[in-house]
Amino acid sequence: MQTYTARAHTNIALLKYWGKANEQLIIPTTSSISLTLDEFYTDTTVVFDQHLNEDAVFLNDVPLTGKGYKKITDFLDIVRQLAGISTKAHVQSTNHVPTAAGLASSASAFSALAGAASKAAGLNLSLADLSRLARRGSGSASRSVYGGFVEWERGTDDTSSVAYPLQEVVDWDIQLLTVIINDQPKKVDSRGGMQHALQTSPFYQNWVDATNAATVDMKIAIENHDFQKIGSLAEQNALQMHATNMTATPPFTYLTDKSWAVIQLAAQLRLKGIEVYATMDAGPNVKLISHVSDYQEIKLALQSVLPDVETVAATPGPGLVVVAGDEI
Repeated sequence: MQTYTARAHTNIALLKYWGKANEQLIIPTTSSISLTLDEFYTDTTVVFDQHLNEDAVFLNDVPLTGKGYKKITDFLDIVRQLAGISTKAHVQSTNHVPTAAGLASSASAFSALAGAASKAAGLNLSLADLSRLARRGSGSASRSVYGGFVEWERGTDDTSSVAYPLQEVVDWDIQLLTVIINDQPKKVDSRGGMQHALQTSPFYQNWVDATNAATVDMKIAIENHDFQKIGSLAEQNALQMHATNMTATPPFTYLTDKSWAVIQLAAQLRLKGIEVYATMDAGPNVKLISHVSDYQEIKLALQSVLPDVETVAATPGPGLVVVAGDEI
């Protein structure tokens, strides 16, 4: 069979996905809205090989084992079922993202895997079907199929829970400055954390209701290029999400003292007239939503608070690309 390579970029959720209504199908409790980024991405090459007795999976040139390997093979089983084949696959994936550190590496990883594996298996899926397929590996991967601003409609079943683009070409002044506080794997993974919050936080339903209510306002803000509204909604939603974690039983948090220092710095910069808003996923790293034109001033302010912290600036990025062969 033909070898295919796919590239997918990470996305940052402006309105978060945090909890599953259906764990098997990965159907969320809320709709979510994200921005795909140009800086972080995953390249994945897949070929189905009749000579293999089992799937061979490599991440950054290292053989994948244990839970990570099973997640990939389970996903490949879904692809095989769709294609009506039983052939095992060779998967080579390179993450240009710090893995498991709250930078949405699973989003780019499973979106790229969905694109490459489906084509290598002989499927010719629409973007909507690729979004549904990617969702089965990682919920946020459903959004990385598209570039720019994307909504993942929560839906109620496998067909209706799908992402679609809101604004694929973003030609106005917005960037995401990632403050990398820790690039090591998390102690509490996203899947376990979100379900623990769902099951034990007395305020979880409040967060669900607030997030679903905010989707209309966020879509209007994106359509109108209303930067202040986008930023304020995103920051509020992220803080509400992390608050549910801290009210779970037992409580947990991904945020560190340095995370809070960056969040507080954003508020201080706004008082000085610099439009910058913080958002955080399941990890300590903080992403600052800002204007490209304010980059240097924000970076200097960060260095005054956290002199040794690493920062990476990203702007809106493209959607999934799949090509024959092994070169993007």
